[in-house]
Amino acid sequence: MLESILWMLLMGFFVGQIARRLKVPALVGMVLVGIVLGPQVGHVLSPGVLAAADGLRTMAVMVILMKAGLGLDREKLAQQGSVALRLGFLPAACEAIAIAVATMALFQFDFATGLLLGCVLGAESPAVIVPAMLRLKSLGWGVKKGIPDAILTGSALSDVLLLLGFSLLLAVLSQGSATGLTLGGLTLSPVQLLPLQIIAQITLGVLLGWLTAWLLVSLLARQNWTQNAVQDALVAAGFALLLVVLAEDFPIFSGYLAVMVTGFFLIELDAPLARRLRGGFDGLWTIAQIILFVLLGASIDLSVLGDTLLVGLLVLAIGTLGGRSLGWYLSTVGSNWTWKERLFLLPGNSAKATVQAAIGAIPLAQGVEGGEMILALSALSILVTAPLGAWAIPTFAPKLLERGEVDPTKVTVAQQMVLLAAVDTSPLAQKVLTKAAELARRSDSDVIVLHVIQVDDPDAVESLQDLAKQRLADIRYRFVTAPGPVPEAIVDTAQTYGVAEIIMGKRGHRPLEEVLVGSVSQAVVEISLRPVVLVENDAVRRMTRPQMDR
Repeated sequence: MLESILWMLLMGFFVGQIARRLKVPALVGMVLVGIVLGPQVGHVLSPGVLAAADGLRTMAVMVILMKAGLGLDREKLAQQGSVALRLGFLPAACEAIAIAVATMALFQFDFATGLLLGCVLGAESPAVIVPAMLRLKSLGWGVKKGIPDAILTGSALSDVLLLLGFSLLLAVLSQGSATGLTLGGLTLSPVQLLPLQIIAQITLGVLLGWLTAWLLVSLLARQNWTQNAVQDALVAAGFALLLVVLAEDFPIFSGYLAVMVTGFFLIELDAPLARRLRGGFDGLWTIAQIILFVLLGASIDLSVLGDTLLVGLLVLAIGTLGGRSLGWYLSTVGSNWTWKERLFLLPGNSAKATVQAAIGAIPLAQGVEGGEMILALSALSILVTAPLGAWAIPTFAPKLLERGEVDPTKVTVAQQMVLLAAVDTSPLAQKVLTKAAELARRSDSDVIVLHVIQVDDPDAVESLQDLAKQRLADIRYRFVTAPGPVPEAIVDTAQTYGVAEIIMGKRGHRPLEEVLVGSVSQAVVEISLRPVVLVENDAVRRMTRPQMDR
């Protein structure tokens, strides 16, 4: 088992990075690794890992749904609440019905079996859609109208609807009947119970999500049971996974919806805690996505595709371009979405992977007629729509969506900070480099060490390089030189490398406000658009140009 996990993590990571460098989504490489390592090709993965695949996938999906909840924006959801609610029901229902009708003609399925296949193929993949939507939010695409938030919420609701429909139809088809409910003299059939089950699953999921968020805030923020962000993420992940496990044992609420709601209410109840957890779950997802997609590839049964490739693609096209497109149109009627933004739903809301891998083989295992075809089309939907969706979302978002202002309180904005340490041959160089190292360690930044050459002195440059190597031993840095004049060279270098702050020395003992005009430090502060940290013999000052203007 340990060898299998090593193969999964190392090959999944590196092949994913190779795919990324080839301008292909990393998950494509991870899925290919799963196919190669799995029972279809290489037989490398141990039976123990394959037996634990469902549990491992569940944990990975829990991580991504918590990330989704921690990235939701209440104001945008209120703005697009009607659209998000309709996206949760109409596209999935229309696609399932369209697939049912198509398979009645193509495969001579009865309507119930066709609808069962529609419930399997209509489910959207949180593993593909959630990270893609969060990335769009971090870049600002569609955030003005809350389009990523509407897609995230609608996707979670639609999976609740389809999984309930799948369970009902499976019970009918595998046993010939399903148990209804009798209350007094009133008897409700399973079909009549379905709306009540949907309402109960959503209502209880929201309620338990709120209670879990309140409990986490009480334990982690008010009573301080943890000492760092890693422990915060560990406890939150444990509670989120508990919700999923309880939902499997007591299927009266949606565990996945409860996890997503937990993240949402954490933002509302304690935004600083939500920010810390967002960083922790970002780290968990780095590992979880490799396990999820490699196991996804290992679960694909290539042997059942056979002669169903072309007709299977036709079924997927009918479901997506026919049924789902009608659902998208009905979902956005009366909204402020433009036709381009509506068109974005085609790449943004079509990816299938996780749910199909989890339930695609169940009908065959329970003896449902047509189960082999359901399994084949489930595998085909993963192979086609998961990589296509992962590629199409970032490709078409800039063409179809408007770019707005990023809200860093809702998503993690990944940006590598760079600091500029300007040094000369004076004794202050040591203090400047020490301060730059301190700031770089706090923010995990890179450092550009700049020496402006006014007099050609190779020995002095070499001495500064040695000093930088000593003071920045555990920091990624780059030593560069530039010709004078000094203030202009410092500002130009800062602009070239896109630095966040400039750290430099200030000679003299007078207050900064009284420094003679023409001094290097004052000149840099006056012309730089970036904050300047001035290091003196016994003090450090952070100045910006507006402060100098005052």
